[in-house]
Amino acid sequence: MIKSLYARMIFAFLGSVLVSLVLSFMLNSSLYVGQLRTYMQENLIASGKTIIQSYKQSYPNNLDALLQGLTALPNYSIRLFDQEGKPLHETGAPSQDKFNVRADQLRVVLNGGVYRETEKHGFEHMTIGLPFQIGGKPYALFIASKFGGFAKMLSGFFRNLLLIVLFFGSLFIVVSARFIVRPLQHLNRATLKMSKGDFSIRLNTKRKDEIGQLTRSFNHMAYELGMLEKIRRQFVSDVSHEIQSPLTSIKGFTQALKHKKMDEASRLRLLDIIEEESNRLSRLSEDLLQLSSLEYEHLALNIRPYRLDEQIRNVVIASEPQWSAKHLEIELALAEIQIQADEDKLSQLWTNLLSNGIKFTADHGKIQVKAVEADGGVEITITDNGQGISEEEIGNIFKPFYKVDKSRDRAVGGNGIGLSIVKRVVDLHHGDIQVTSQVGQWTTFRVYLPKIAMK
Repeated sequence: MIKSLYARMIFAFLGSVLVSLVLSFMLNSSLYVGQLRTYMQENLIASGKTIIQSYKQSYPNNLDALLQGLTALPNYSIRLFDQEGKPLHETGAPSQDKFNVRADQLRVVLNGGVYRETEKHGFEHMTIGLPFQIGGKPYALFIASKFGGFAKMLSGFFRNLLLIVLFFGSLFIVVSARFIVRPLQHLNRATLKMSKGDFSIRLNTKRKDEIGQLTRSFNHMAYELGMLEKIRRQFVSDVSHEIQSPLTSIKGFTQALKHKKMDEASRLRLLDIIEEESNRLSRLSEDLLQLSSLEYEHLALNIRPYRLDEQIRNVVIASEPQWSAKHLEIELALAEIQIQADEDKLSQLWTNLLSNGIKFTADHGKIQVKAVEADGGVEITITDNGQGISEEEIGNIFKPFYKVDKSRDRAVGGNGIGLSIVKRVVDLHHGDIQVTSQVGQWTTFRVYLPKIAMK
């Protein structure tokens, strides 16, 4: 079995050429040979009529000169018969197998008919018979073409021409196939390197065709995978820190409770810290599980009708401990909107976006939440006047494990999963989310959702 694309292209080309040649010969035989045969027969008849006219004019005094001139015609044989069927003149001395006038043929012509050879032997050998009269007596003129040698030469010429075309065409396809396959070989080697973790590889190309597009797509994929790998490593570092820090606290305070005598207030304070650190681990675990669940390809949405404005208002109320602790101003402008969607997942979406805004907004800041109907759907915008996001980071914030804040500020917290959950929920509802921001001034998340979500 042929595994090389290069060999397959060559064999496919040769096979196509050979099949095309066979079909061309068949088509030529069916369309043109018959037309050419008819054309040559008409020419023979016209030549025969000219010979008859010359014969009548030369009869009887100049027949020898006329017949001598007819012998100079190299591609024709002529036989002349009288009314009794006896041959009077003959030129060319053709062999009997090529030019043998049968009695039935002769009788048709002497009776005034025109004879055309109906056997389809190509056009190397054709015979026609023409009647004429001199002095009231019937005569028959038979003319046979002798194009056998010329036809063979012409056939050989075309055969050699096709072989030359096949040879040079095969030579060119060998070169051009190599030109086509070489970048694919480079892509294959680059893919093998990428499979071993080398995402820095790039392929140069100036081609504008599909292979050039594939090469540029490969370079883009390598860049994206490199970024994802970088984010993954950062995530492992962040999660290790996020997990190790509370575990260390829990372990230390647990040992303190076991081995030290302390008053009730100190003991409760240590237990509160242990509880808080346990909750941090629980939230991290829940976020990871939810992201894994949302990434499941065949996740089914529990779609039902409900009031979107009431849901958002309830999320804001549930988040009051967070925004009131920072003395934030929450401004709501919610139109009365009825939608059909997965209420639980959208609740998680608004919770994550609002928590994200609260997290990155300084004390005594402001968050605006608006909801309106637009373009057959609904548009929800959440704007804060926090630290903002740079343009370079906006394209990455929805990627799993990406954190805008690289300092691991414990006051800010977070694990880089919340916005990934938001993006996945929006995609599951066939919506769209856009982010605009001004560093140091504001950030706006704009979510568009259809009023009726499709399962």
